[in-house]
This record gives sequence, structure tokens and C-alpha cells, in this order.
Amino acid sequence: MNESRRNFLKQSTALAALSLAPPTLLQAAENNEKIASYFETIPVELTVNGVKHKVTIEPRTTLLDLLREHLQLTGTKKGCDHGQCGACTVHVDGRRINSCLTLACMQHNKQITTIEGLAKGDTLHPMQEAFIKHDGFQCGYCTPGQIMSAIACIREGHANSEQDIREFMSGNICRCGAYPNIVAAITEVKQGGHKL
Repeated sequence: MNESRRNFLKQSTALAALSLAPPTLLQAAENNEKIASYFETIPVELTVNGVKHKVTIEPRTTLLDLLREHLQLTGTKKGCDHGQCGACTVHVDGRRINSCLTLACMQHNKQITTIEGLAKGDTLHPMQEAFIKHDGFQCGYCTPGQIMSAIACIREGHANSEQDIREFMSGNICRCGAYPNIVAAITEVKQGGHKL
């Protein structure tokens, strides 16, 4: 809903309420409006890819929307927006999460890592290199979430067999069907003993 429509709905609702309200309720309505306006935006501080950010957002803003719309970090993809595809996977304090399912305000003072934070300058992360080597992507839309989840899969100790990898990567959907190549990339990184 855009801002002008939101304002129109607020104003029309307020006018309707004023026309029907007795004088004693008018003072209460005025106080409630002041309280409501205070909670329309909140300050949040978080560190994303090593950079500290202070933002003011609506309380219902998801971490995904904060990353994409407020910080312009568009590598994290919005797929299903229901936590079913894994395209929005990021790391929060080292753990993988679906950023579409968590509110940004819940990540206050936390460390967020997105796909943009993996490479060191022109040097790709070992998992990014492995995905390229094994052609672990086709259209590429799911790739950022797949890579973030793959790193976490190894860190969590869930990459000890092909079956384990398939099980613990099952929250990330690839509509192109590059699963064998993704498993091969993860296996290589795991066997290479890279520090992740």
C-alpha cells in the first residue's frame, strides 16, 4: 500500500470516528494517535557485511526488505516470501535464516552476512568458486541463497555425505534442477577443508 493511500485511509477513518464520537472519547482518540505515531517507525542498529548501519524502519519490516530496499543489497533474493524456497537465506550471527520470515527489528545489534559479504575484494569465497567450477547454477536466481545455505551446512556439520547434504539443503529450492552440481560443489569445499 503506498503512502498516499495509507494517509487517505487514516484520515477517512479518523473523520468517520470523529463524527460519531462523544466529546469524552475525542480526548482519548487524540492521545491514542500520539501513541500510535510514536510506534510507526523504530530505530534499528545492525552490522551487515562488516558495516554498521543505523536505520529507522516500520516495525513490520522484514530483514529481507531492509537489506533490499533500505541498504540496496539486492543479492539476497525475494522468492516465495513465505520461507519455502530459501532464496533469501542469509547468516545472522553465523546461523542461516530465511530473511523473509524474520523482522528486521529482531536483529538489533546482530551481525548479518549476505552474499555480497563473502568475497574478499576480487577473491571469491571457496563456495562461490566451487559453484562456478561445478556449474551449480543455471538461471542463478536461487544461487545466493544456495551458497549461503551451503556454507552453513558445512559449518553445522551436516555435509558428511551426499545424503546429508541433500537433506540439510532441502530448504533451498532450485527450479532449474542443478541439485547434483550443487551437491558436488559442497562436497568439494567440505573435502578441501576450507575455513568457512
